[in-house]
Amino acid sequence: MRRIAVAAMLLILVLGACSAVPADPDGTLERVSGGTLRVGVSPNPPWTDLPEGTDGDPVGTEVELVAGFAATLDAEVVWVPGAEEALIGQLERGDLHLVIGGLTADSPWQEMAGLTRPYTESADDGAQIPRVMAVPAGENAFLVTLERFLLEAR
Repeated sequence: MRRIAVAAMLLILVLGACSAVPADPDGTLERVSGGTLRVGVSPNPPWTDLPEGTDGDPVGTEVELVAGFAATLDAEVVWVPGAEEALIGQLERGDLHLVIGGLTADSPWQEMAGLTRPYTESADDGAQIPRVMAVPAGENAFLVTLERFLLEAR
């Protein structure tokens, strides 16, 4: 009888833990929802481009996608322009929630960031190049939510 009670308690604990998967150890999805989505933007037309000077929001297909994603989270977007390497560093430190700029699935940043599944492809010298976005490593609930949005936006 005691073994059955222990087994039942273990089963309840395991099932309870399953409801928390995927999770965000740093709470990215929870912090962004109804708040601010900080997005690093590296210029790479047509995916992303920055206006001349320092005024104005970035433009491009990924910028439009991110604006739509932010709307689903009731989040305000703060755009942070920069070079990929600097932006990935900010993503690792938790200063950014997302980095865009026409990143490819074979990105050199895959060791430092979580990459979405390819959401589209582009032709380059006859080859199809899968395109991805970067999120903080381990923030799986945020990653899954973004991937679902990108899948639906196709």
